[in-house]
Amino acid sequence: MVLIEATNLPRHVGIIMDGNGRWAEQRDLARPEGHRAGSRAVRRIVRLSRRIGLEALTLYAFSFQNWARPDYEVGALMALLQDYLHKERAELLERGIRLEAVGELSRLPAPVATLLDQVRTDTDHPGVEMTLSLALSYGGQEEIASAARMLAERAARGELDPQTIDADMLSANIPSLRVGAPDLIIRTGGEMRLSNFLLYGSAYAELFFSDRLWPDFTEDDLFEAIASYQRRERRYGKVPAPATVEPTANAGT
Repeated sequence: MVLIEATNLPRHVGIIMDGNGRWAEQRDLARPEGHRAGSRAVRRIVRLSRRIGLEALTLYAFSFQNWARPDYEVGALMALLQDYLHKERAELLERGIRLEAVGELSRLPAPVATLLDQVRTDTDHPGVEMTLSLALSYGGQEEIASAARMLAERAARGELDPQTIDADMLSANIPSLRVGAPDLIIRTGGEMRLSNFLLYGSAYAELFFSDRLWPDFTEDDLFEAIASYQRRERRYGKVPAPATVEPTANAGT
């Protein structure tokens, strides 16, 4: 069993949940069955994240590019999302978890969007202990472009001087940063890339890549990722702190 330090947790963890399709193919199942198994892993990891004390968890549930997948698979994913929102609303409320969502949500089917808005409203209350953000119809490049476009429109209207636009101003217009920049990004499934996930916020995130396919991702796998994070020194571009050397009685000149 992997042990982690309770006092040195990442505040915000992002997860690229990869491998559902391959999990299904390995078992001669239709790809939607892999997504169904992946939804069970979501429930498992959300509960654990809340239990150990993470403040924010962002899950890459459906990318902007996923709209190009076959209609039957997109439909299955939307149905699973709707089912998750129906079934998990009560538990989110009970466990003090606020639900958020980032991405081009206007592209979601109307029944899904309506239910998502309702659960977001219901779970936004005092006493929230963790924020669960679902990245839906989401792309990091698209998010940055949207923020840049909003600032450009304001500048064109004369509301701000383009010379005053800086990283802080851009950050304020990045929806995925409402819960803060991610400290740790985990990708399952054996691939080693970010795939357009939290690109702006991940500038100084620690990265952890797991060969485990998402439906098989367990509590121990999450602990392993956090333990790896806790062994690292986060310098943000600075040099390491010098080691303290104790003087000895026989130190030479």
